[in-house]
Amino acid sequence: MPPISPARPSLPRRAARHAAAAAALAAALWLPGGGAAHAEGSFTPDQRREIVEIVRNALKTDPTILSDAIAALRAGAEAQAQATTRDALAANRAALTNPLPTDAILGNPRGRTIMVEFYDPRCPYCRKVLPDLDRLVHDDPDVRIVEKVVPVLGPASLLAAQAIAAAALQGGQDAYFRMQHALMTDSQKPDMARIRALAAQAGLDADRLARDMDGADVAATLRANMTLANAIHLEGTPTFVFDAHYVIPGAVDLDDLKAAIAKVRHG
Repeated sequence: MPPISPARPSLPRRAARHAAAAAALAAALWLPGGGAAHAEGSFTPDQRREIVEIVRNALKTDPTILSDAIAALRAGAEAQAQATTRDALAANRAALTNPLPTDAILGNPRGRTIMVEFYDPRCPYCRKVLPDLDRLVHDDPDVRIVEKVVPVLGPASLLAAQAIAAAALQGGQDAYFRMQHALMTDSQKPDMARIRALAAQAGLDADRLARDMDGADVAATLRANMTLANAIHLEGTPTFVFDAHYVIPGAVDLDDLKAAIAKVRHG
């Protein structure tokens, strides 16, 4: 939230009108989608020249007018984004609180607090948070983390996501997490040869994994994850959704996760 500016001495009435007009024009000029063009078409040429002169004089008198207008626009945009997110979470509450059979669950499968993580196996921030997630479920026995792998970072991410989903088909959640850990702690960029080697090291059948990666079941899993990610307007990875009420996008640490859980539990 932008800091509240200290109170300034009130302007004379004429100057106040000028300031309001300047702020309005500044807002119009900064609106996305051609706000300036809209303002230009709303006034006669003489009126526009007069307003421009008002703006110049007002900014000379109080340059904070423009910054205040921009701050107000940003605050409005943030509020609109939050409202959009709330609506999207409400519309997709069932999908966010009822894990699919293909979802892997970290922690207590019956935990009352449901935290959905959308992650990309190649995302460095997703990799960084892995040990924090393990610590979280160790410290909090009443949370379940539903893992949704979403390949958003290109072909290598898609290969890795396919391999993780294919591992689950072969050996359930245990195999899912073994393959996830192998890929997300590996320093090499994945190709099929590397994925086969990691699968073998994780105790999986590499030939079957390679076949399943191109199968309909894996494609359906990733498609369902991406559909839900798009429905809640996911903008990046990792993104965490808590009880379909609260979202943290981007890099977080253990304290952030615990604070978010406390927030949804206590309202």
